[in-house]
Amino acid sequence: MSQTLAALQERFDPAAAQGMREVFQFHFSDADDHYVAINDGTLDIQQGEHDDPSVSLSMSTDTLKGIMTGDINGMTAFMTGKLKATGNIMLATKLTELFPKG
Repeated sequence: MSQTLAALQERFDPAAAQGMREVFQFHFSDADDHYVAINDGTLDIQQGEHDDPSVSLSMSTDTLKGIMTGDINGMTAFMTGKLKATGNIMLATKLTELFPKG
């Protein structure tokens, strides 16, 4: 899991996050929960549960890895139940913009 989070840190595009103030909560079925807080071009990744996330995403760590590498289509994962989202679901579609593949 720490490799996936480190990859998120490395791939973060501050320009895509300008003016954005959002929290992505990740609930993993096979690891500890984490959240990603984006505040006007900055990124903060923390372990645990955020008090008021913008969107909550539930999945396995393998599903997140697949989405971030492009091996799994996020919409397909959502439609097939591998990814569950609550809150501002459309915000989840921004993940690939915020964390583009190198």
